[in-house]
Amino acid sequence: MLGSLLLTIVETLGSLLSGVLLARFVMQWQRISFRNPLGQFVVATTDWLVLPLRRFIPGLGGLDLASLLPAWVVQVVVVFVALAVRGVLGSADPLGLLVVMWGVGLLETVKAALYLLMGVVLMSAIFSWVNPHAPLAGVINALAEPFLRPFRRVIPAIGGVDLTPIALLLVLQVLLSALAMGKYMLIGLA
Repeated sequence: MLGSLLLTIVETLGSLLSGVLLARFVMQWQRISFRNPLGQFVVATTDWLVLPLRRFIPGLGGLDLASLLPAWVVQVVVVFVALAVRGVLGSADPLGLLVVMWGVGLLETVKAALYLLMGVVLMSAIFSWVNPHAPLAGVINALAEPFLRPFRRVIPAIGGVDLTPIALLLVLQVLLSALAMGKYMLIGLA
């Protein structure tokens, strides 16, 4: 009971921190201004971790690895806590356990990124219907556009309605299912 509660808290906090770190990574990758409420929130919640890491972790081709790598490490820590709570740490091969933790951590980071993208796409669609001139609409649309653009090349608007968010969400659901299968295969190695 207490272990389950601890695991829920760690998973929730880890997912939130990873999500904000991934949002910072994507915003910098897409060169989206941080001079908006969302950008300021992202910077305020991640500066304590990202700024010191930038001294040791250089960027790579315009990608901010000091935001991306900690998101992965946070997920690895969450996996470690989950395995510890379940009592798997003592009985497993240390090297295999390390590979599983880093692998599942990577899959969980990709999963968090996919959920973040799903939220952005849904918010973008809602803003386009309800209030396209809302203060955050521009930021959300800028985040969603690079992922929707390939679908817009193939799927035309029907009656003025853009169906590409639905297609992207379907692809993201398929990817999440594939990640879940990969996660269970990796956990089976432990």
